[in-house]
Amino acid sequence: MTSPAPAAHLAQLNVATLSHPIDDPRIAPFVEQLDPVNAAAEAAPGFVWRLVEDGAADATGLRPAGENVIVNLSVWQSPEALWDFTYRSGHLDVVRRRREWFERHVQAHLVLWWVPAGHRPGVEEALERLADLRANGPSPRAFTFASAYPADGAVVGAAR
Repeated sequence: MTSPAPAAHLAQLNVATLSHPIDDPRIAPFVEQLDPVNAAAEAAPGFVWRLVEDGAADATGLRPAGENVIVNLSVWQSPEALWDFTYRSGHLDVVRRRREWFERHVQAHLVLWWVPAGHRPGVEEALERLADLRANGPSPRAFTFASAYPADGAVVGAAR
């Protein structure tokens, strides 16, 4: 007997402001890690989906938040699955080196929110959630790992 499919999945957006253009040799160590890290994410337990640019292997060419800002948008089965990939896998090595490639953010740069299972959030929806978190603080609509809300109390679905 199989378990019923979850009613909600966890979406995440993080934005990173590049300290140099993406093709600058100082950013090359980060760029070289994109394919292996993305492959590890896709193979990780609980991974559902990630945003990629048409015709590309990643989303670094998309610049919806500014010319020097890259976005990472993905969907996971649970906060635990995302946490484990982010902080308990080889991805942590990239996180530890982020100051080599990215500016320090003064505002929230990561937002989490619940989406109906099967929904693939768009960049506009994700940026609206980040703006909500920045303007209003954590809520069931937009939160962080430190201020997580359970799916059963969340406002699931498209942005306001």
